[in-house]
Amino acid sequence: MKYVLMFIETEEYLKELDAMTPGEREQAYQRVYQWFDDHRDKITDRGNRLQGAETATTVRLDGGVAMTTDGPFIEGKEVVSGFTEIDVADLDEALRMVKTWPACPVVEIRPVAEM
Repeated sequence: MKYVLMFIETEEYLKELDAMTPGEREQAYQRVYQWFDDHRDKITDRGNRLQGAETATTVRLDGGVAMTTDGPFIEGKEVVSGFTEIDVADLDEALRMVKTWPACPVVEIRPVAEM
């Protein structure tokens, strides 16, 4: 079953990253690259890292009227910073995989709809 993993950064996590030395930050990125390599047989789309929430544009479709606003879909201190798609047996396998994620502290797992 396919799932999208949405990696969500928090303000606290961003502060921790900013406080790292360049060497520590590189080690943190290496752990992320290693995680992708360790799970490459289940990752069907590596996704990408997203630009900051301040670059987002949201379109709300309400009653046939499209309202466009700057910014992420919700106001909050947690923003989606990247995503990837995986193909695993079930949610339990996705959960086991996500529990080893070495970076941002929140990962939303969402099944991909059949079309």
